[in-house]
Amino acid sequence: MNARLIEKEGFAGLVLRLRGEGLQDKPLLTAVEQTPRTLFVPPAFADAAYSPRLVPIDCGAFMEGADLAVQMIYLLMIKQGQRVLEVGTGSGFTAAVMARLADRVFTLDRYRTLVAAAQARFDRLGLANIASRNADGSQGMKGEGTFDRILVTAAFSSMPRWFVEQLAAGGVMVAPMMNESGACTLVRLTKIGSRFEREDLFPVPFQPLIPNRAAAL
Repeated sequence: MNARLIEKEGFAGLVLRLRGEGLQDKPLLTAVEQTPRTLFVPPAFADAAYSPRLVPIDCGAFMEGADLAVQMIYLLMIKQGQRVLEVGTGSGFTAAVMARLADRVFTLDRYRTLVAAAQARFDRLGLANIASRNADGSQGMKGEGTFDRILVTAAFSSMPRWFVEQLAAGGVMVAPMMNESGACTLVRLTKIGSRFEREDLFPVPFQPLIPNRAAAL
């Protein structure tokens, strides 16, 4: 099956599944349609680009299934003019979609290999409003002011309170949280004053967040 057919059929199937879950956000779905997911998966996994399952990528990492990727962006409720921080660039797919919805996206990853590959994809798609960096994201991104939205794609073991000061008033952060038993739950945190209002959502397959930049990759 060629890439164009994979894109057409894969996107149509994804939309049907998402609508079955009640997700009918037209601007978001348009942004996804404009971001060919086959560009972000390894060629050997092109047929799985729009599937709900995990897809392995370089550096021992993975990209979440298409359904989960779109659901996480939906939960952020991104609006035009907003600044978004993403911790965990991975393939770059979620940053690319969010860049079509927000004013500016800052994305970082501990693996320089992943950052370089993602940046090449952003350039190919003409997405000039993404700033990608090889950095330690465990403490967010300091020195860039506050963000309206933050998406994290690795799990915290406790409430990431140090992110409060990096969120604008009323800002939203979506991140996985891991409990003592190792179960991982997606959580939406809304900044109210100097604290977070927490909403636990559903189980997700993310690994614990690892601090520091990777030395070898």
